[in-house]
Formats: sequence, structure tokens, C-alpha cells
Amino acid sequence: MSRKKIRELGLKIGQQPTGSNNCITDVKGVHVGHVTLQYPLSTEEDEWACTGVTAILPHERNIFQEKVVATSYVFNGFGKTTGLVQLNELGRLESPIMLTNTFGVPAVTQGTLEYLLERNPEIGESTGTVNIVVGECNDSYLNSIRTMPVKPEHAKEAIQKASTDKAEEGAVGAGTGMVCFGYKGGIGCSSRIVKNEGVVDYTVGCLVLSNFGKTEELENYNRFIQTQTDLEVTDSQTDGSIIIVLATDAPLNERQLQRLAKRCGIGLGRTGSHMSNGSGDIVIAFSTAQTIPHFSVDHKETFSQLREDNTVLNSLFTAAAESTEEAILNSLSCATTTVGRKGRVVNELPYNLLKT
Repeated sequence: MSRKKIRELGLKIGQQPTGSNNCITDVKGVHVGHVTLQYPLSTEEDEWACTGVTAILPHERNIFQEKVVATSYVFNGFGKTTGLVQLNELGRLESPIMLTNTFGVPAVTQGTLEYLLERNPEIGESTGTVNIVVGECNDSYLNSIRTMPVKPEHAKEAIQKASTDKAEEGAVGAGTGMVCFGYKGGIGCSSRIVKNEGVVDYTVGCLVLSNFGKTEELENYNRFIQTQTDLEVTDSQTDGSIIIVLATDAPLNERQLQRLAKRCGIGLGRTGSHMSNGSGDIVIAFSTAQTIPHFSVDHKETFSQLREDNTVLNSLFTAAAESTEEAILNSLSCATTTVGRKGRVVNELPYNLLKT
């Protein structure tokens, strides 16, 4: 039986309306693709591939040629990402945003680089290099991470599979082997529609890769979670991590986007996280409102951006917090019980714990 998003179970997060799919792909043009790897590697050693790759593209065109405004924000830096230094320095995204497991970062970086080089022969020749953005979480409880099952071709496949359809959620793609609050976590999405005084509506979409938290932290989230049952939960040896990808079609510059990204921490905190010492809590945010050409004969660029005394900015902040919180809960409610290495089992969140 397929699992459900929390709204389908009668729970509502926040006050703002969601987009039609309650997904990051509600932001027009945004694509999401997954490659899921789940199979035994060795019967003798009981090793399993329980991992994958997730790709998020801001539009369907050539992202190197048509960059978008972007930034990142690090709440706690226990992570092994690539590309965030240049992303924050220049405020421009020129590759798909890729998610995978910790030891899969080099292979995914290589595969994404190969994908971009195939489509842009000028990279490294008549123009500069390219900045690949990859985020990760540690799925070694279920995945035989030392065997490094993720290969460069899996990154290419995830990009090629990316579409504007409602994204799969739960134990898929990069989320296949992730654990959240002792239950099965992974990929979760949500979106919000922000009203702008009758002028134009903006959309904020969020996708999370959830892999953090202890069960007792979720139990403290007593708005929606009831007392723990006797179902076995997973006591992971690591603090875990979360990658939050935030997309919007609101015209924001990179500084404004970083302000928006900071509000994702409110949604994360509402679920019970205190951003543990060994947790990588990272937001990658971008705006699709306008693109920046890689080549131009002009020495000036003209951009539109929201005035900061406009009330819509506060509404965007609210949208970031609400969509992050709901995306995390969707990563739990959509995930199915998963078997991995050494016969380990991580149970899905029981619906009877939810206050419906």
C-alpha cells in the first residue's frame, strides 16, 4: 500500500496555501529526478546497496549557459558538500543540485561534470571551468557505504529522469537509506503560494533529504505526534544530517535568498531538531525569476528584485519555514519500512502516532 503525505492524513502545517502538487516542482520549471539503488551486494557478508541519487534542476534548458541566482546557508557544518564556496561567492548556480550519500559525492560530482562537459564543449577550453553543487547525508546504517555503489552514470541518469511531475517522496533516490527520528526518512517535499496584494502570486517549494534526530526529539513535537508506541525504532550511532533545497519564482537577489534560507531553520527546529554537533544542516536556495547568460557582450546586468519594505518578503519567510517543516514530515509519512545491510530494518512512521 502506498504511503501518504501528511495532509492526506488530515494534518495541516501553517496557514498559507500549498501549490497544486505540494511539491518543489510547483515552482514553474523546476525538475526532480531520482535513481534508487536497493539490492544485495554479497550474500556472504550481508552487504547491501541501499542508497541513490536525486537531481534538482531549476529549468529544462542549459543551466551552465543560463545560470540562476542562488546561495547556501550552513546552520551546522558537519557535511561533505561540493560547490558551496563558489555558490556563495558569486551567487550563481550553473549545475543541477545533486543529492546522494556521503561517499557518493565524488562519483556524483564526476557524473554531473561529465553531463555538463558533454553539453558545453567550451568549458575548460574557450571559457572557464564549472562549479558542481552536491549535497550529502550519511546512510551507512542501511547502506554498505564503504563499497561505494553510487557511480557517475547514476548521476547522469537522475538528471535525465528529472521532470516537472510531482516528485516521488520517502525512501527513494538519495533518501533510500536515510533515517529520521529513528524512523525511515528520506525525500520530502512541500510548497506554498504567497499572495502579493493582488499583483502576482509567488511560489516557494522545498525538497529535503532528512537523516537526523533521535526519537525522543520527535516525541517532543507534541502538536502532531502522540506518545511513542512499542514499535522498534533505530538508534543510529551518528547525529545525522539534513539537506534542504529551497526554490522560488520570487525575484530575489542572492542576499535576499540567503535571508530566506535562514528561515528554513525555523521549520527544522519546529520538528524537534537542535542541529546536533555531528549533523550537517545545510540549505541550498535558488530563484527561477530570471536567468543570467554565461556569455554576454554587455558589461552591465539589469535585475529586478523585491523591495525589502514590501510585506510580501515576510510572507516568503513564513513560506520557507512552513514548507520546510511540512517537507520533513512528508519525508517520514511517505517513507516505507526498509531493509538494508546486516539485515537491519528501519520502520516507517506509524500513522497511529499522528494526531489526526
